Amino acid sequence: MDVISTEIEFTLPLGYRDSDGNLHKNGVMRLATAGDEILPLKDHRVQNNPAYLSVIVLSRVIVRLGSLDMVNTKVIEDLFSADFSYLQDLYNRINQVESDDKVVQMESFEPLGKRGSL
Repeated sequence: MDVISTEIEFTLPLGYRDSDGNLHKNGVMRLATAGDEILPLKDHRVQNNPAYLSVIVLSRVIVRLGSLDMVNTKVIEDLFSADFSYLQDLYNRINQVESDDKVVQMESFEPLGKRGSL
């Protein structure tokens, strides 16, 4: 039986400093569900600024960061840019999201012998 690891440990390059001055670098991110990507689209913050989608999605899939009680959008907003970028990259890697230049066109899945010229 194959076992799928649904949680990935990570260490932030710089770390999140909370209001008490504590530094939080180690955390856990879980695999995303369809709901993690779909439900935030209804959020007014995403409707006003589509770039905010990443903030909400990361706040949903990061299950632990240091000794914080919870990771919410405020925590994600307050991350250093390098840490935010690191988490976006980790999210994309563990959820197998490919960048635009690696997207495979559906035509490439046509049966052999049925492909026309592209």
